[in-house]
Amino acid sequence: MAQKGPALKDVAKAGSQKSGIALATARFDDKDTLVRPSNAQMGWASDAMAEMLRRLDLRYIALTPGASYRGLHDSLVNYLGNRDPQMLVCLHEEHAVGIAQGYAKVTEKPMAVAVHSNVGLMHATMAIFNAWCARNPIVILGATGPGDADERRPWIDWIHTAKDQGALIRHYTKWDDEPRSAVASVESLTRAWQIAATPPYGPTYVCLDVGLQESKLEKEMQFPDLERFAPGEPPAPSSEAIERAAKLLAEAKRPLILMGRVSRNLDDWQARIDLAEAIGGAVLTDMKTSAAFPTEHPLHVMEPRHRPSPESARYVKEADVILSLDWIDLRGYFVLTLGKDAPVEAKVIHCSVDDYLHNGWSMDHFGLPPVDLKILSTPDQMIRPLTEAVRRLRGNAKTDPKWPVRQAKPLPAPRAEGMMSLRDLALVVREFCETREVTMAGYSLGWPADTVNFRHPLDYMGIDGGGGVGAGPSNAIGTALAIQNSGRFPMAVMGDGDFAMGCNAFWTAAHMGIPLLVVIANNRVYYNDVAHQERMAVVRDRPVENKFVGQEMVHPAIDLVGLAKAQGLQGEGPVESATAFREALKRGEAIVNAGGLYVIDARVDVGAPGEGNRGHTSGRKD
Repeated sequence: MAQKGPALKDVAKAGSQKSGIALATARFDDKDTLVRPSNAQMGWASDAMAEMLRRLDLRYIALTPGASYRGLHDSLVNYLGNRDPQMLVCLHEEHAVGIAQGYAKVTEKPMAVAVHSNVGLMHATMAIFNAWCARNPIVILGATGPGDADERRPWIDWIHTAKDQGALIRHYTKWDDEPRSAVASVESLTRAWQIAATPPYGPTYVCLDVGLQESKLEKEMQFPDLERFAPGEPPAPSSEAIERAAKLLAEAKRPLILMGRVSRNLDDWQARIDLAEAIGGAVLTDMKTSAAFPTEHPLHVMEPRHRPSPESARYVKEADVILSLDWIDLRGYFVLTLGKDAPVEAKVIHCSVDDYLHNGWSMDHFGLPPVDLKILSTPDQMIRPLTEAVRRLRGNAKTDPKWPVRQAKPLPAPRAEGMMSLRDLALVVREFCETREVTMAGYSLGWPADTVNFRHPLDYMGIDGGGGVGAGPSNAIGTALAIQNSGRFPMAVMGDGDFAMGCNAFWTAAHMGIPLLVVIANNRVYYNDVAHQERMAVVRDRPVENKFVGQEMVHPAIDLVGLAKAQGLQGEGPVESATAFREALKRGEAIVNAGGLYVIDARVDVGAPGEGNRGHTSGRKD
């Protein structure tokens, strides 16, 4: 079981009220007996590398063991005593990176990861791409070699050595390096941490030659004073840009705010509310990002969505000034709301530093949006001076909402009996979350967004970023690790495909005693792809009835709870009715509050054509 430890420095300051939560660093009982070495003093290059990781305040390192970094592994154990960083042993490199991503979503700080040579890095690539697309900071350590061919063991060292290993991921990392000395490795690790933790955030990679790791230190190592090498502050908006934006917003008759990628800081959360109220603007948010604005605030005019609805399109069409705060795919949003070739009549202010990451390989820069005022800053750097400028122009007068405010509508009760739809399941989850401080690591695909209610920046952590399948389990573990001992309840809802592809990540959580409640929205089919096959059949005048062929996970049905129990979790299912699911949540809550992990196989029907979100839980996010 985990032991309560010292407070973890969150996005603002350790234990400060700025975050609204004192995040805690878990300290775990050692699962293996550590024999105290007689020569624990620094003597090897890998000892210096491990020491630098500690000085960088990297509390954990998720890894799948490998011979290419056996020197570093020894230093983590016998020089550092498996503390700061503490190892989180994983069964797959993709899970190691995914756990670090989930952790970064909460803390906005990097965790360390170690992957074995080129083969481990190739395993990890999907998760690295997720972190890149989601703009999450991670410091990834790899290994290769020996670079000196004369030192390589026959066969195995040759196939695990690459001349430019970083090239495998260079297009979707912020920076990579392969240092050639112990001194250079200290600087390289410092730079990797500094770059990863500077907005726009992203993963970095340092490849450590095995021969270098295992070399003896020839002289005493000098380590940098990290107060002089801290990550840089993001650029502040110019006073001229602030005044132009404030004038546009103060004079707008129908201002619209698109809240995109913003911080987890509770003071920043309140600052976003202050800005919206100062201009009386309507606010829209996106389920692809973490919680950005209270969903039941009167100015949050409709539920957050993955894709716009006719109602959200109406706000874009009627707005005369649009403030985009690092909105993901702004151009695509205009296409979906206004039409592919329709002009954007509103004046557009776009605040983002995302341009600094665009490299031309990945198309995650999206279409080029028309913008009247482009501000290269982070939203949270700009919001306070912008609010002050708007208030100054208005003489600090209270601004009435310039749109009809949202009227909260009571949600219907779920059907008590019979097979649940995804909506029934979502309504029960909403009931559960209403009376608890739940951090939702993620929802399954197609989640009915009108059932969510975000009141805190840690209520919801967004999607994986890259649109693949299998990241849900590891992301949830990293999120649960980051909030452990904070008083918040860790939970995730994921599709059956996502769970089945990544379920052995849960062994790490069970091994380390990281509490978590997992709900599987199980429709036993890759339903997103069923919808695509239906579309193809209609367009090509072919039998729609064949849409399930090659999509179902049946004959035999997968024992998902059995898979979970094999990793050390407790659980139950299948649970089919809303009544039974409600009772299962209570049992799961008791287990999690006692420090355990619990999984519920919640069966949902696939619905009939035209029933919207029902059953749409598995498959890639397209």
